[in-house]
Amino acid sequence: MNQDNIVNQFIKQFNQAFVPGAQALGEEVQAQIRTAMSSTFQKMDLVTREEFDIQQAVLQRSREKLDALEQQVSELETSIRQLTEKS
Repeated sequence: MNQDNIVNQFIKQFNQAFVPGAQALGEEVQAQIRTAMSSTFQKMDLVTREEFDIQQAVLQRSREKLDALEQQVSELETSIRQLTEKS
């Protein structure tokens, strides 16, 4: 969910919760709220869910590769140990 969607969802929920008062506020106040929230979100340096999911998948693949490499190193160490014991 991007920042605009979050802001729009907040405005929608705000309007639903305070229907009579929110309608009286008018579009100008809603625009000010939208601007303030957008500015706050930009300062927070948030990532989208899509970006998070992509990084999570990259991390999972990296973890799988690391596990495979650890297994290979363990097997090589075992092979070396066996060879040195035979000598």
